[in-house]
Amino acid sequence: MNQRHHVDGQPAFVLHAYPYSETSLIVDVFSQDHGRVALLARGARRPRSVLRGVLQAFQPLELGWAGRGEVQTLIRAEWQGGQPLLAGKSLFCGYYLNELLIHLLPREDAHARLFSVYAATLRRFADGAQESDLRCFERALLQELGYGLLLETDAAGLAVEENAHYAYEIEHGPVRLPGPGRSARSVSGRTLIDLAREDFSDPRSLAEAKQLMRTLISHYTGGRSLSSRRIFRELHEL
Repeated sequence: MNQRHHVDGQPAFVLHAYPYSETSLIVDVFSQDHGRVALLARGARRPRSVLRGVLQAFQPLELGWAGRGEVQTLIRAEWQGGQPLLAGKSLFCGYYLNELLIHLLPREDAHARLFSVYAATLRRFADGAQESDLRCFERALLQELGYGLLLETDAAGLAVEENAHYAYEIEHGPVRLPGPGRSARSVSGRTLIDLAREDFSDPRSLAEAKQLMRTLISHYTGGRSLSSRRIFRELHEL
């Protein structure tokens, strides 16, 4: 028999919510000490429910829940404040982060460091999302999941050289090439070094890092198409 849990005072963010029955919600949250958890928010869809205005994405919350099994019952939710509402590009970038967590993060697998990175990234988004913020979060996520990137040495154990060219082999690392490559995994040594340092001041490094991270994310999500990326691309084209 599953042991009954009781958690209170837990920092968390809402990742996604969907209707359950006529009056309730199932809420997927990312918590500091318990990872990703599914919670039943009873009555949250009622017009006068105090939860309606609290269970919003990208807002810092303090939650309490209890129960057993895969879906437990939300018993308390309080907004902690301090995070401006996201809008425009920042809003779509926030949804992208949430999709990554939903598709890649196992349930009830604690990642306190990743939680801190997520919260800090949302705070930066409030001032306008930057491509560099996304690359840093993607790297931190893969690192936390055990897919850390080999960036400063190549697959042969040699130091990455700034002016050299590489193909990034998934699960192995950078393989040196005799010249520039043409695949989505082709990167310069400068890009690998800049990614390791989280320095994206060079536009080429930023562009190559984006392509490399997109390839890696696609691999680890099993080629899943991310809705936030598609919607943002369509809006950008319009």
